[in-house]
Amino acid sequence: MSDLKGKVALVTGATRGVGKGIAIGLGEAGATVYITGRSLEASGSLQETQLAVEEAGGKCIPVRVDHRDDEQVRLLFQRIQDEQQGQLDLLVNNVFSGVQAIKNAYGKPFWQSEPTLWDAVNNVGLRSHYITSVLAARMMSDHHKGIIFTISSWGGMSYIFTPAYGAGKSACDRLAADMAVELKPDNIASISIWPGIVGTEQMTDFAKQTDEGDAQTILGDGFNWETPLLTGRAIAALAREPNIMKHTGKVQIVAELAEKYNLVDQNGDRPASLRSLRFVIPLTFPPLRKYAWLIPNLKLPWFLLLWGMLKSPKI
Repeated sequence: MSDLKGKVALVTGATRGVGKGIAIGLGEAGATVYITGRSLEASGSLQETQLAVEEAGGKCIPVRVDHRDDEQVRLLFQRIQDEQQGQLDLLVNNVFSGVQAIKNAYGKPFWQSEPTLWDAVNNVGLRSHYITSVLAARMMSDHHKGIIFTISSWGGMSYIFTPAYGAGKSACDRLAADMAVELKPDNIASISIWPGIVGTEQMTDFAKQTDEGDAQTILGDGFNWETPLLTGRAIAALAREPNIMKHTGKVQIVAELAEKYNLVDQNGDRPASLRSLRFVIPLTFPPLRKYAWLIPNLKLPWFLLLWGMLKSPKI
């Protein structure tokens, strides 16, 4: 499909994981995709992502950027401005550098970690999303159109990993919602995206190292995991919407977008939303996981889901 042919996108943090999957998904749709990361070559690099995007049918322009450095980010947008005559249709705020810090702090209460855990989780993450959104909105407002996607998490609603993580993801959702208010007069949409449990390289390693009961129950056997490509395909499908502004300021769940747009994952599957009975019941009763396809794909209301999460054990 080439519905996004002629569109220019920027995906931050795309050397691997979700960012790489998003870049490939946009490439499948025919977009020109700028990608950022700190590694240009070697394993898990910008060049690897570039090849994958181009194999999928898109054009990819890798730019080495350290999102801790605002000047490097400014120069990135200046380059897009110059090379694309000011055109930027999509920004995907994805870059996140807190995984290792979260792994190091896992299993300990927050006060037993150094306060710098907050910075490790939220500087290249929440703060960097704000910086790129500012610069993207300046370009998009000149053309009176555009979409800013911010990759967030179910951790914005309930405890996952650490308070620093939860606060950051909740703030990502609020950032997307409040930006939507101010961007609406310029016809620019701002949307928060929630993937499910994504089988990235880092998540796979984390699951292997986890031996605590609650986390092992959820992560250990890969039940209902998504591949990063599903997030890319969901974002590409949403970006095709002729009336994208009806979604602005809202949270969109990747698995539910996949169901709506009839998308499949890299392996041909379509995972259930984490608020679907098809996920919740087998999660509670693991022997039912092999029969999950028989369970109705009904979504729990948000208030009931939140109540359940507040009573559930932590991941």
